[in-house]
Amino acid sequence: MSPTSTPIDDPVVAEATEYANKLLLLSEGSVNKHFDPYEDIDWDNPDFDANARPERWILPESADPLGRHEWYQSLPVEKQIELGKYRQANIAKVGLQFESILVSGMINHTFSLPNGDAEFRYCTHEMAEELNHTLMFQEMVNRIGADVPGMGPLVRQLRFFGVPVAIMFPNLFFMAVLAGEEPIDHIQKQILRSGEEVHPIMRGVMSIHVAEEARHISFAHEFLKHHVPEQHLPQRFVLSIAMPIVMFILGRSIATPPKKFFREFDIPEAVRKELFYGSPDAKKVFSDYFIDVRALAQEIGLMNPISKRVWKILGIDGPASRYRSEPIRAAKTKIA
Repeated sequence: MSPTSTPIDDPVVAEATEYANKLLLLSEGSVNKHFDPYEDIDWDNPDFDANARPERWILPESADPLGRHEWYQSLPVEKQIELGKYRQANIAKVGLQFESILVSGMINHTFSLPNGDAEFRYCTHEMAEELNHTLMFQEMVNRIGADVPGMGPLVRQLRFFGVPVAIMFPNLFFMAVLAGEEPIDHIQKQILRSGEEVHPIMRGVMSIHVAEEARHISFAHEFLKHHVPEQHLPQRFVLSIAMPIVMFILGRSIATPPKKFFREFDIPEAVRKELFYGSPDAKKVFSDYFIDVRALAQEIGLMNPISKRVWKILGIDGPASRYRSEPIRAAKTKIA
C-alpha cells in the first residue's frame, strides 16, 4: 500500500470489508428472522397428526421421480402412502445427519478464527439454526413413526472426515456443505413451488428449512468467493477438479435412498436404476441440483477445460443459473 493511499483504496482491503459487511447482513438476518421448531410448527394441531388424511403422503409427481413413475402409481393407495411416509421420513433423517456433520466441522472451523472475524458470528448463528433443524427433522421422523436409517452404512462413514477437512481444507469443506445443501434445497423448493397438496408436517418443516437454508447457502457461496481466489494457482486447479467430484459423491449420498428402502418395499432393480441413474430424466434431475454451483464455479475461476471435462464425465455438467435459485426452465445460460 502506498503511503498516500487509504485502506479502502487497496482492493484486497476493500474486498475484505465487503465480505465482512455481507456476513454482518446475514448475521442480522438470523437475528431478525429465525424460527423455533417447537413454536413455529403447530405439532399439536389435529391436522398435523401423521395419520390425518394420510393420502397427503402420496409422493408428489412434480418433484419426486418415484412419485411420477408408473410402478409407484400402479401400487394400491395404502402402499403409496406407506412408501411416501417412509421416503419423506428418510429424507428428513438424511438432512439431520448431514447437518450434524456440518455443525461438527463448522464449530472446529470457528475454533481458531481470530478475534473480530465476521465468520465467527455468522457461523455460530448458522450452527444454532442447524441444530434447530436437526430437532425439527427428528420430530418429523418420530411422528411419522417409520424406523428409517437415513444415510446408507457406507455413506455414514463420511462423518469422520467432516472435522479434519474443515480444519485443514476449509474451501473443500464448504464445497461439501453446498453438495449437501443444494440438492435438499432444490427438492424442497420444487415441492413448495408445485402447488401440490402435501402433509402439513412436511410443508411446515420444508418452509422453515428453505427460509433459513437460503442464508446458509448464501454464506457458503460468499465464503468460496472470498477464499478461493486467495489460493495459489496449483491449489485453485486442485479445487477445480475436486469441486465436481465432491458434488457428485455427496449429492448421490443425499439424493439416493439407501438399499434398505428398496428392499423394504420390493422395488425392482430396474426401477431403482431408472429412477436414480439410468434414464435421461433421472440424469437431468440430478444435474439440475447443481445449476447454482456451476455458476459459482464459473464466477470464482474453477471452470477450466479440464474441470469442465470432469463435470461432464460425472454427468453433472449443463447450464449455469443466471441468479441464485433461478427456477429451472427450458433454456439456461450455457457454460462456454
